[in-house]
Amino acid sequence: MSTQHLNLTLKVWRQKGPADKGRFDTLQVRDISPDMSFLEMLDVVNEQLTLEGKAPIAFDHDCREGICGMCGAVVNGRPHGALKGTTLCQLHMRHFENGDVIAIEPFRAMAFKVIKDLAVDRSAFDQIIQAGGYISVNAGGAADANAIPVPQDRAELAMDAAQCIGCGACVAACPNASAMLFVSAKLSQMALLPQGRPEAARRAIAMVRAMDRMGFGNCSNETECEAECPKEINITNIARLNREYFKAGFGSAVK
Repeated sequence: MSTQHLNLTLKVWRQKGPADKGRFDTLQVRDISPDMSFLEMLDVVNEQLTLEGKAPIAFDHDCREGICGMCGAVVNGRPHGALKGTTLCQLHMRHFENGDVIAIEPFRAMAFKVIKDLAVDRSAFDQIIQAGGYISVNAGGAADANAIPVPQDRAELAMDAAQCIGCGACVAACPNASAMLFVSAKLSQMALLPQGRPEAARRAIAMVRAMDRMGFGNCSNETECEAECPKEINITNIARLNREYFKAGFGSAVK
């Protein structure tokens, strides 16, 4: 691991819009501090491109703290880069070597249309969440938090699933562009709790149908999704989603 400033060759995907043909542009980047995050490095590149009168690279970002799920690009073939359990904004340049060639491209999926360059439209995830609806149980205020007993093991599993930030790395990593890990995490965080049980059957059917409607592929248990997830969501959630979906299919109330 190098501590000197880095000189890098970037091969960056450039695409003006969803209907345009994209290409890789090669950029030479010099004197990059190893203490920079990957997005800070792109900021420096964009400053230089602007000074040269060229269009800056469009990429998604917001909190830059690994919380919001906005950032995301494929770095040398890996969503968010090769570092495990890390979002793109948390990836630092110290993990690269001087002289490295870095290929950067957007998440690839039929449901994730390229907006521009590295920025993609992930609103399909929002539509899946909307299809799942909300719980009808009166949650009350903070003082009512313990009114409904929840076993500790189930509470922990629900919280593990709730860590999903919806970044889309699972879709980008899957050879089928499946959203099963995302959908299963969003379903599990409710299905594991008593407050989420009244609408559990309707929720499972609605979210799976929305996922299919958005154009995501089917899960074939390749497990790349789990390997690339920055929050390390477990694929056991996919098994839970399948169980909930099949159970819901036998319910007379579900059409």
